[in-house]
Amino acid sequence: MRTRPGGCPDSIAFSGVDGAGKSTQIQALSGALRQAGLRVRVIPFWDEVARLRNFREAAASGLFKSEKGVGAPGAPVNRRDKNVRSGGMTLVRLFLYLVDALSLRSTMRKSKRMDCDIVIFDRFIYDELANLNLQSPAIRAYVRLILALVPQPRIGFLLDADPVQARARKPEYPLDFLYLNRNSYLALSRLVPGITVIDPMPADSVSREIARHVNANLSAQRGCKLGSSRNFSRAMEDPAGPRTRSVVP
Repeated sequence: MRTRPGGCPDSIAFSGVDGAGKSTQIQALSGALRQAGLRVRVIPFWDEVARLRNFREAAASGLFKSEKGVGAPGAPVNRRDKNVRSGGMTLVRLFLYLVDALSLRSTMRKSKRMDCDIVIFDRFIYDELANLNLQSPAIRAYVRLILALVPQPRIGFLLDADPVQARARKPEYPLDFLYLNRNSYLALSRLVPGITVIDPMPADSVSREIARHVNANLSAQRGCKLGSSRNFSRAMEDPAGPRTRSVVP
């Protein structure tokens, strides 16, 4: 399948608590889309969108004594950054998230000119907004402002996860924070129009649900099929199959 002449790439975004399985599902979806004949570009939010990274890393390690690296089973780390809550940190976050929202707005516009068919965002602005106290009316007003600034993806996925299982997969943050963060994501999903929440379930079931939604959504958008739902789901569960196009870097 090829894009329609003059068509812009479609955008898909993945969000969720650490350990929800975003990287696994992005890899699976990318492989399945490539098998369907589409050129895919993955944009990591923290690497290509977020700004002032040196300042953030210095503050996390210097002020809050956060450990560096990514936690893994058998090798946990003690991260102290987004789980640090104070009035002063909230003000800093409001500034940083506005900067990132403007950067994402620019990236979304540039993505419409990319030489590919699908742009997948590995995290989105939602993953920052979920760090705020959404019970505050002032914060909710700020969130609506940010959502108005940033073009929304064609498809947005929020991968929900049981905090205990998520921490077992990616032990970085205290369990009490993960419960708080999960509730914040779910509250945010009620403010974001069109976001699809995938309930906690085994990885292959998550892949099938994502495949079903993407197949139906992009088929309606492009006027053709990515393949049968069963075959597309199988491709997602086994993304190492043959590729029909080269990967767009």
